[in-house]
Amino acid sequence: MKSVFVLLFLSISFLGKAQIGHENSHPDTLNKVALRKVILTESVSYAAGLSFLHFIWYKDTDRVPFHYYDDSKGYLQLDKGGHAFTAYRESAAAYRALRSSGVSKKKALLFGGPMGLVFQTPIEIFDGLYEGWGFSWSDMIANTFGSALFMAQEVAFDQQILLMKFSYSPSPYAAYYPPLGDTPVEQFFYDYNGHTYWLSANINSIVENSWVPDWLNVAVGYSGNGMLKEFENPSTYRGEALPEFIRHRQCILSLDIDFSRIHTDRKWLKMILRAANLIKVPFPALEYNKVEGFVFRSLYF
Repeated sequence: MKSVFVLLFLSISFLGKAQIGHENSHPDTLNKVALRKVILTESVSYAAGLSFLHFIWYKDTDRVPFHYYDDSKGYLQLDKGGHAFTAYRESAAAYRALRSSGVSKKKALLFGGPMGLVFQTPIEIFDGLYEGWGFSWSDMIANTFGSALFMAQEVAFDQQILLMKFSYSPSPYAAYYPPLGDTPVEQFFYDYNGHTYWLSANINSIVENSWVPDWLNVAVGYSGNGMLKEFENPSTYRGEALPEFIRHRQCILSLDIDFSRIHTDRKWLKMILRAANLIKVPFPALEYNKVEGFVFRSLYF
């Protein structure tokens, strides 16, 4: 979840500039002062992210020769959803910040579009240099997908019809297996059972209907359940027997809101809507999993 730490920091850095979803008007001429601020913000954010990894995250970990780690099957691939989501959002934030400074669409895509991959790659390199981790090609594929999804839609549609979003709901598993987190904050980062990653598509951008609100989306989510450790569940913890949980995937169909399509002239409200657009809005949902089959959830978080 190192990438999520970096995303949270970048989200704060670019909150005033980043807008994801419907294309808004941008300045026709380059604002050099604004551009310098964007470049400075990106540079400081990049340096701060690397410093966090080097001096905080890995501070108690031994340095080892560069090595690889195949975690492609870990946590039922929920970790890959996190990498793709983070790279998508970082690319979007960098691109929108450049466009808001008057940079042309072509140059903003060239320099801002790949920023998700640029920000995420050092994380994998660091992993390859420290014990207990390792450079993961599957992580790199997920990072590339996230940035490519954003860039491809800007080129093809001039907007983000398909948004990547995230939702979280605490799971009960930390009570059985404390390494999943002793506090709600730790559980948010370490317990993948509570994570859901979404592809949220704007209905009117696909099939225009006058009776459908412009901000209404349909969303497909992916989550997992029953996971205590990365690849398989332990049978005991500190000498105590653990219940036998079935590790299984969850596929969810629901509705969502694209807050970027809600128009307002109030700057403070725009900032709130921009921040909210990272999160999938709770709605009733239809879920499928191999344990229960099809299940209707009156409200899925």
